[in-house]
Amino acid sequence: MKPQDILFFLAFGALLAIRKPRLLVFAGLASLALAIPLFATWTFFTAERLTWYAAAFFMTFIIISTFRPHQVQ
Repeated sequence: MKPQDILFFLAFGALLAIRKPRLLVFAGLASLALAIPLFATWTFFTAERLTWYAAAFFMTFIIISTFRPHQVQ
């Protein structure tokens, strides 16, 4: 397990504990924003992981908004 995986799980757990789904979207966008320069410098392993993390943040937001649509703002 790489350090970025550990940071992802800590951030993911913290965002779930905070219970503000909008922060998941911002975390996904931040992951994509961090991945862009890494792709430009040919650091493909970390950049690919960041895109997977962004997908996880977005999917979690979609799942939460599907099951609790009245609480997502």
